[in-house]
Amino acid sequence: MRWALVKVCLAVTTMVVVAFAVPLGLVVKEMARDRAFSNAERQAAAVAPALSITTERDQLERVVASAGSDTQMAVHLPAAGTKAAVDIGRTRAAAVDVAMVRRLGRASTAGVSGGFALLQPVALSTGAIAVVEVYVPESEVSNGVGTAWAVLAGVGAALVVGSVAVADRLGVRMVRPARRLVEGAHELGEGRLGARVPEDGPTELRLAAVAFNSMADQVVQLLANERELAADLSHRLRTPLTVLRLNAASLGDGPAAEQTREAVAQLEREVDTIIRTARDAKPQTAATGPGAGCDAAEVVRERMEFWSALAEDEGRKWRLAGVERPVRIPVARADLAAALDALLGNVFRHTPEGTAFAVDVHNGDDAVIVLVSDAGAGIPDPEAAMARGRGSGADGSTGLGLDIVRRLAEETGGDVRIGSSVLGGTEVRIWIQLDRRRPERRGHRGSVRRRRPGRLVSTFNRPRSLP
Repeated sequence: MRWALVKVCLAVTTMVVVAFAVPLGLVVKEMARDRAFSNAERQAAAVAPALSITTERDQLERVVASAGSDTQMAVHLPAAGTKAAVDIGRTRAAAVDVAMVRRLGRASTAGVSGGFALLQPVALSTGAIAVVEVYVPESEVSNGVGTAWAVLAGVGAALVVGSVAVADRLGVRMVRPARRLVEGAHELGEGRLGARVPEDGPTELRLAAVAFNSMADQVVQLLANERELAADLSHRLRTPLTVLRLNAASLGDGPAAEQTREAVAQLEREVDTIIRTARDAKPQTAATGPGAGCDAAEVVRERMEFWSALAEDEGRKWRLAGVERPVRIPVARADLAAALDALLGNVFRHTPEGTAFAVDVHNGDDAVIVLVSDAGAGIPDPEAAMARGRGSGADGSTGLGLDIVRRLAEETGGDVRIGSSVLGGTEVRIWIQLDRRRPERRGHRGSVRRRRPGRLVSTFNRPRSLP
């Protein structure tokens, strides 16, 4: 499109320049010719008054010398009585041309060597006709024509170059938005959902960019809705499955009980597969912008309200700390709920009944730490557990819970670590970075303001309920 526009503009401008420059050049040439012969006529007219008064040679020579150069002007006097014809000055015109002018009585131009001769008839007092000859060199006829043609050619070339440059800029202005639209479509097709097109350029391309951006926003919104559904599915299905698994474990022995436990285990594996597939297919986008994220304290209180009922049934003592005030984090509410359900589900699944657990939230200037700890036997190999969380699967555990937690933390620039808790069991620390532009402080907690949870023993003796 760009080169086509340049070619069209080049052709049109060239035709316009030729259409105007050629006639204008001819006009300039004709004007130079008219100017030269007008000067010659003025010189001839200066001699005419003297010829009407006298025909003396000496006087006419002085008149010719005063009117011009005797090498460029000549006077042809006819024969009168006993006087023969007299020629004053340098004669260039042919005698035939002079005789014709004298006979016709009107001015004429005759071509001579090196230029032209203007023959002007003048009536004498005797009634005879004298002829004044003025020589016009070829250089005077074409004086200034070459310069004028050069100027016209330069102006024409400048117009052509300028039109090509303007057409090129217009072509760029039209092609660049179209190219950005194509690149944005390719990026969106490759899964980069943040691809947007600047809404500039001609009206049609601007409207196309607006439509493309609107479509991309709708695609992102649809995928975000699917992601929310997947996250909601993770804590809606896994939590009841954990309860069913625990209840099935208490059915005792027997064929029916064993079949029930196998059916629950198979259902849990199928749900894990569905959830993993949904999470692996989600777009790699994070919640950003003003207002994005959730209140971690509110989400923790809500999930603990559910798990506290199951903990009471199993005789588990629990503790909740750090949720008295709002704690804003750049994480979607459903994602945080899914991560908490995954960790608490692991506590109920992998520790005996009656094992105590705790959830602590520590709010800092640049990070929020969520601690989920228990009083179980602990994890012998935390690195292997994190490896299962990255999808390898071993020891009868799919590692889906830790994978959900790891993804949540890494999307904010944080991390997940497994260690020993003060309760004697496992502690899973989720480091959630509040500002991704700040350097990550892994392993250093000096910037986090920890609340003093008090003595754990007395806390577990008096389980605290939610407000």
